[in-house]
Amino acid sequence: MSRAPYRFERAAWRRGLTRVAGLDEAGRGPLAGPVVAGVVILAPGAAIEGLDDSKRLAPGERERLFDLIQVRATAVAVGVVDPAIIDRVNILEATRLAMERALRALPVEPELVLTDFVALRALPWPQRNLVHGDHRSATVAAASIVAKVTRDRIMEQADREYPDYGFARHKGYATAGHQLALSRLGACPLHRRTFAGVWSQGELFLVT
Repeated sequence: MSRAPYRFERAAWRRGLTRVAGLDEAGRGPLAGPVVAGVVILAPGAAIEGLDDSKRLAPGERERLFDLIQVRATAVAVGVVDPAIIDRVNILEATRLAMERALRALPVEPELVLTDFVALRALPWPQRNLVHGDHRSATVAAASIVAKVTRDRIMEQADREYPDYGFARHKGYATAGHQLALSRLGACPLHRRTFAGVWSQGELFLVT
């Protein structure tokens, strides 16, 4: 399996930019739950073997790398935007907001931000928006792992609050089991009521 390289990071490090922040999100597509952004700064020379797009990693490997990132990274932070805001501003703007919250939560200021193609407006630091950034940049891959594991844990907690929907299994995505639960139970407070897979289950929700 291929692994995300450090090419962009090394180019920045050679220019004296030691605080390169990788930024990515998890949860743009699901019918329920928040969108979560992760941001990671790795110190020059502190490579972590096996970093890759979180979607290409088995759950156990994601968890192992998540724990390693917490120990090895210079800085790690997350930003979370809940379904009510997603419904109010749309998923792209909610994703940007989650990313901005993650960056504001960093304990140190980045000198360069690498994203998985999402451009942020009025960012006070230079940014580079990479197509397939979570495949091409190790720090973006690390951020994708942080975002994915954090969001999965949120959905596992949601399963304890709303056990009839199966959130621990499908994490809010539009699986057959999730759609069946929606048709039987209707939406819960974690559902994104403007998403077609939710309101098409028989109810049209108006968001104010």
